Amino acid sequence: MKLALIGFGVMGQLVAAEARKSGDEVGAVITSKDRDLTVDQLAEKLRGHDVAVDFSIGEAVLKNVEACARACVSLVEGATGWKQHEASAKQIMHEHSGAMVYGPNFSIGVHLFYRIVNHAASLFSAVDGYAPFIEEAHHQRKRDAPSGTALKLRDLMSEQLGPDIPTSSTRAGYIPGTHRVGFDSEADQILLTHEARSRQGFASGALLAAHWINGRTGVFEFGEVIDEIIENGFAQTSEPRKST
Repeated sequence: MKLALIGFGVMGQLVAAEARKSGDEVGAVITSKDRDLTVDQLAEKLRGHDVAVDFSIGEAVLKNVEACARACVSLVEGATGWKQHEASAKQIMHEHSGAMVYGPNFSIGVHLFYRIVNHAASLFSAVDGYAPFIEEAHHQRKRDAPSGTALKLRDLMSEQLGPDIPTSSTRAGYIPGTHRVGFDSEADQILLTHEARSRQGFASGALLAAHWINGRTGVFEFGEVIDEIIENGFAQTSEPRKST
């Protein structure tokens, strides 16, 4: 598989290293120096690749989506801070019969955490006296707050517990990505915690998504990829399918 990388910060470099270890080819690398390229110019640089992996910035996502769609290159979209443009990105991909996997977090552990939290919310919805809350903390360089992962957790919990779930964010120093979900009562408190020890898990998940989306058509949330992987015992599926 031939990969293009959009953004070559820490995440882009980790994805490149993982790709080379797995025997994939890394072709074009799009950096901040290319920010003035038009959509057509960017599409030309991407053409001929199988999949592009984007860990750039939220402001550039729609441009990157359109360039990949025009170039007939599948996209793994790992940037954050673009949720308000999600509908437009999906529309662009559908208009070009493109393919994209997106999500606020590509860690397999986080997606298993989502499922644990969803089940916990279901249990607590049947019990009176417990107040849910979410706390998240990251290093000072992270721009969006709350994090995309915290917003996803809040969405999952709101389905069971209603929309008014307090969510707090901390940005300081070198704090590793940490998400806590709590259920507090007069008698006790229950905490569920996910702490990222490194970004390696995000890179591995993004590469997994790249292999999964290659040859498929449609727009998929990374959770759908994990669902299929769990269903198949973490064996990669090879039968392409279209999104609904």
